[in-house]
Amino acid sequence: MNKVIAVEDNLASVKNFLAEKGCRVIDVQAAKNNKVDAVVLSGSDENLMGMQDVLINAPIINAKGRTPQEVWDNIER
Repeated sequence: MNKVIAVEDNLASVKNFLAEKGCRVIDVQAAKNNKVDAVVLSGSDENLMGMQDVLINAPIINAKGRTPQEVWDNIER
């Protein structure tokens, strides 16, 4: 089954990379209503859209300073 990854809007290169890997990429806001395998944030805002108030049973990956490949490697772990 393909992974469902929520990615912040400003991370287009990460979104494209993950889509090429076969992931279903959704908007971070949609993670509140969907089961996701990981959430990828740019790290520019610790409280992106109130995410810390929402219980998401998935790893939160900070993409700041990381290549799309490094983000993928974190998702695979």
